[in-house]
Amino acid sequence: QVQLVESGGGLVQTGGSLRLSCAASGRTASTYVMGWFRQAPGEEREFVAAIRWRGVATAIADSVKGRFIISGDNAKNTVYLQMNSLKPEDTAVYYCAARTWNTIVIPTNPRGYDYWGQGTQVTVSS
Repeated sequence: QVQLVESGGGLVQTGGSLRLSCAASGRTASTYVMGWFRQAPGEEREFVAAIRWRGVATAIADSVKGRFIISGDNAKNTVYLQMNSLKPEDTAVYYCAARTWNTIVIPTNPRGYDYWGQGTQVTVSS
């Protein structure tokens, strides 16, 4: 079992920045990929970014490329999502996810992950 706890969400104005954190505990040694997804009301869960837990490979959605950065601190078992130049369309609940089986390609589909956090709300006002 892997437990994930997100933090750092909140209300920010357009153009502002936030940094989300996801602290992992439990069987973190079995984690291969950590990712961030988001879900707006009435929408499907959408891939944002992911990072290979033992390596440097990352993947990021086109919609946030150049504005969001994913990083990880293995010593702290924490993954971060730095969000800059925020837009109202970035408003959503942001979820952290973990994948505990190996993969060559970093998955962008929610089905590629087996553990999820409870989510943290990000609201960008216009």
